Amino acid sequence: MNKSLITGGAGFLGSHLCDRLIKDGHDVLCVDNFFTGSKANVAHLLSHPRFELIRHDVTFPLYVEVDQIYNLACPASPVHYQHDPVQTTKTSVHGAINMLGLAKRVKARILQASTSEVYGDPAVHPQTEDYWGNVNPIGPRSCYDEGKRCAETLFFDYHRQNNVDIKVVRIFNTYGPRMHPNDGRVVSNFIVQALKGQDITIYGNGSQTRSFCYVDDLIEGFVRMMGTEAGFTGPINIGNPFEFTMLELAEKVIKTVGGKSKLVFMPLPTDDPKQRQPNITLAKDKLGWQPTVQLDDGLKETTAYFRKLLNA
Repeated sequence: MNKSLITGGAGFLGSHLCDRLIKDGHDVLCVDNFFTGSKANVAHLLSHPRFELIRHDVTFPLYVEVDQIYNLACPASPVHYQHDPVQTTKTSVHGAINMLGLAKRVKARILQASTSEVYGDPAVHPQTEDYWGNVNPIGPRSCYDEGKRCAETLFFDYHRQNNVDIKVVRIFNTYGPRMHPNDGRVVSNFIVQALKGQDITIYGNGSQTRSFCYVDDLIEGFVRMMGTEAGFTGPINIGNPFEFTMLELAEKVIKTVGGKSKLVFMPLPTDDPKQRQPNITLAKDKLGWQPTVQLDDGLKETTAYFRKLLNA
């Protein structure tokens, strides 16, 4: 049995990871400052004997005894990470330093939830792990993009300098139940607007593409990566390689919700990537992993969650 620490554990991804690790027999220590996470996401676990919840900000050190650490703490949607960009960078950088220091002290294996945003607005398509990216270091998204890039730097330097056992996963667009309804991400935006009978807002002309991975598939990738041999650090792309335009996504959401929302077009935000698609060859080879949930099926589950949330 492992004692697993999950920072950002009450967030969208973190709460699903808590569920999975509890199911797998782990003791789980969930840490969150509740900036974007919610107690409601883990309320069903509070009475479980192998689950513990701590309110804590990872920009401050944490002294606990654990076997493995999943470092997920950081607001991940533009609306949230641009609200306080200095704190966003601190969360990525100071948070990485504090969690790596903990891993070094207790000799724990540590996984960093990095992001496809390290590739910026990519000049290479699809993106492979050896691509260095095309990132604006001074734009409105830089607090997140460069914060995550710096966190990866810290992970590899702690590995080289202190022999810390690291794993780095680059997450591509992920969706599913427990997404924040106001996080500004495209799947939640479209579904919430459609459920409310509002027009669906598309930024740009709708031709920009994204690849959407259902949360259960992503969590499976996390767990498999954490279980790999010590010599394999990553980084490794975890995401769905099937690409959809924003127009295609909007049409699928309208069909799933069953509403009559119209499409409204708005200017494209600064530094918004025009395409994003993972090359998952490495994940297939090293983890035996590939996504199994089709977009239509995942949208049904996500829509059911938001329908219940909005009607509560």
